[in-house]
Amino acid sequence: SGICMHLLTMPPGARAKAHMHESHETAIYVLSGEVHTWYGDRLEHHIVVKAGDLFYIPAGVPHLPANLSGAPSSAVIARTDPNEQESVVLLPELDGLVA
Repeated sequence: SGICMHLLTMPPGARAKAHMHESHETAIYVLSGEVHTWYGDRLEHHIVVKAGDLFYIPAGVPHLPANLSGAPSSAVIARTDPNEQESVVLLPELDGLVA
C-alpha cells in the first residue's frame, strides 16, 4: 500500500501512448490548460478536463491522454501505488483508434 504523487506538464500537441495501469487507481487534478482523454476498452469514451477539474481512472482501464491545445497543460497525478510504473501496460493495438 502507499501513494505516488507527481506534477505532470504536457506540452502543446503532446500525446501519450494508449496504456493502462493494471493494479492501481489514478486521480488527475488539472492545474492549467486542458487535456483530452480517451478511455474504455476500445477508447470509446472521450472527456476534456480543464483547469480545476478532477478526473478518476480506475485500475485496468485503457486510456490515452493528449494535449490538443496550443498551450502547456499541468496536472497533479495521484496513484494508489508508490511503484506505479511497474504496472503500466502499453496497448499499441489501441493507438490507432484515436486520430
